[in-house]
Amino acid sequence: MLGFLLRLLPFWVREPLLIVVGSVLGVRIMYLAVHDHDRVAAGLGTVFLVFTAIRVHVVIRALRARRNPSPAGSGDAGGDAGGSAGGGAGLVAGGVVAQPQAQAQPQPQAPAQAQVGILPRPSPAVPEKEPNAWGQAAAALALFGALAVALWAGPRFMPSEDNTPQPPSCSDGSHEELPKVYQDTPRPVTGEELCKVLNRADLAALLGTPGETASTVSSTNNTAPLTDEKVAQPEASVTFDTYTVNVSATYNELTIDQYVQLMKFGEETDVKRLTVLGRPAVLSSARTMRFEIDLGSSGSGGPVEEGPLARSVSVALDRGDRGGYCDISVWSTSGTLPNDSVLLDLVEKVLPGIPERPAR
Repeated sequence: MLGFLLRLLPFWVREPLLIVVGSVLGVRIMYLAVHDHDRVAAGLGTVFLVFTAIRVHVVIRALRARRNPSPAGSGDAGGDAGGSAGGGAGLVAGGVVAQPQAQAQPQPQAPAQAQVGILPRPSPAVPEKEPNAWGQAAAALALFGALAVALWAGPRFMPSEDNTPQPPSCSDGSHEELPKVYQDTPRPVTGEELCKVLNRADLAALLGTPGETASTVSSTNNTAPLTDEKVAQPEASVTFDTYTVNVSATYNELTIDQYVQLMKFGEETDVKRLTVLGRPAVLSSARTMRFEIDLGSSGSGGPVEEGPLARSVSVALDRGDRGGYCDISVWSTSGTLPNDSVLLDLVEKVLPGIPERPAR
């Protein structure tokens, strides 16, 4: 296709364009060949330079031919005309001598050209106006410059293919049917909505690991256990190489004060009551649970084991602490945990995105 287009271009556009392209590519390839000591590249660069030299030689010959045109056959034409005229005169003379003497009155003679059959001399053809070679060469350079600018500016304005792995999204395209409790008024927040609040662009920086990218993101629209699916408990998680962050909301009647009383009977440690954005809250630590599911033919799972320690902040769903709470937890497979100040800063950034529970 490119060769066809080049053949359609005029000579004074095509040749300068080939010279510029060949010289630029040849010099560039030769430079890379010398820099990288690549013989194959050196041979390719030589081919481009030889091709360019041939095109330069062709253009020089064309310019010389235009400056010194070969003389037209004007002498031959004059000789032919003179010879024709002379021959005609001879024939006329012979014709006069051959006339009989008995004729008293001379007959009017036809023109000499009619007697000898000489055709009228054709008028010289008007030479066609040839295109300006320098104008075509300038147009070729302008075309090459436009192509170079387009190639240089194209990636800046055209979307390019980015093969960099993108962070996972909260929505996987599937729309599961929500449990009936999520249709109540006021409607509880869904797991996907919690995920969008948690999966912030600066989440890794808030955790103190700004160079990390989330590896997995998940969300569920669960209900609290032992409630006959009458208490919504949505949940979302974002996992990095260092930390995993989990947020959940429980829409029950349990207040933070009652929650703290229950912690006394559990294994939570480092319990600390506080206030976050004007809401009652509690800071505590507890062990996560870890279990494995066998996806083989048996479909059985392993025993539930104790997982790494998690640090959590539980905040009331409303400022009046009328029931329900939101848990934001951080843990690591290595067992390390961020400082409490880091966790509290994270909670203050995430909590405003979770709607408060309205008065009932």
